[in-house]
Amino acid sequence: MEKYELLPEQLLYEGIVAPQQFFQPGILSDDIVHLVHDSTYLRRLKNGELSEKEQRKIGFPWSEALVERELRIAQGTVEASHFALEFGVSFNIAGGTHHAYRDSGEGFCMLNDQAIAAAYLLHKKLAHQILMIDLDVHQGNGTAAIFQDDQRVFTFSMHGADNYPLHKEKSDWDIPLLVGIGDFDYLNELSRSIQVFRKELKPDFIFYQAGVDVLGTDKLGKLKLSREGCKKRDELVLKYAQEQNIPVVVCMGGGYSARIADIVDAHVNTYRVAYDLFG
Repeated sequence: MEKYELLPEQLLYEGIVAPQQFFQPGILSDDIVHLVHDSTYLRRLKNGELSEKEQRKIGFPWSEALVERELRIAQGTVEASHFALEFGVSFNIAGGTHHAYRDSGEGFCMLNDQAIAAAYLLHKKLAHQILMIDLDVHQGNGTAAIFQDDQRVFTFSMHGADNYPLHKEKSDWDIPLLVGIGDFDYLNELSRSIQVFRKELKPDFIFYQAGVDVLGTDKLGKLKLSREGCKKRDELVLKYAQEQNIPVVVCMGGGYSARIADIVDAHVNTYRVAYDLFG
C-alpha cells in the first residue's frame, strides 16, 4: 500500500524520526514462527500449497514475495520488541496482522506478527505478563483465538460490532461498539477501560494495534472518529504505558480512507504522540 512509502517520508520530513532510527528486518526463522503457527500451515504457506479457497479467505493471491513480506513484518515486530525494552516504545510501520490464526490466514493476514512477538518474549523470559490492546475497527479474532487458553497474555479488543469478521472470537475483554460512535463516547469507553487496566492488570509488556480504520472517513469501518479523536485515543494508550513504565510496541494496522492524506496523517499522529511522551 502507498501509505507504507509515504509514512516514513513524512516522519523524516517532520523530524519525528531520524534516518538512523529506522531498521530493516530480516526473515523470521521457522522456529520462532512455530511458537504460534502450526508447522504444517507454515510449510504449505511457504511452498505455495494453499488452496484457492484459502487464498480468497486471505484476500491475496499467493506469491513468494508476499510470504517473504509477512516473514519480514513478523521479524520486524520481534525486533521492535527488543527496542521497546531498551527505549520504552518502538514501532513497526507495518504489522498488526491480527486476523491470522494458528493454522490459517484471513483478512489480508497470513502470520500474526504481534502474537509471534508476544510468544517470543514469553519463551525468552523477557516478559511474563503481556497486554494486547487492539483498537483496530476490526476485532483481533486471530489473536484472541491464539491466546484463549494462555493466562500470560490478556487480549483486549475494542472494535465495531458490525464490522468484519462476522464471527467474533472471545477475547479476554471485548468491547463491541455501535455503528456511528464518535469521539466522545469512544474516548470515554477507552478511558474507563484503561482505568481497569491500572487497577486489575499488571502487565510488563504491551502490544498496541493502532489501526486508523476507526476514522469516520474510512471506507470499511463503521465508526465516526475524527483525526483528533484518533490521536487522543493514541494519547490515552501511550500515556498509560509511559506512566506505568511498561514497554510498548505499536503496529499500524488498518486504514482505508479514500484520501491517502487522511490515512498517513492519522498514522503520523501516533508517532507524534509517542515523540511527545517518550522523546
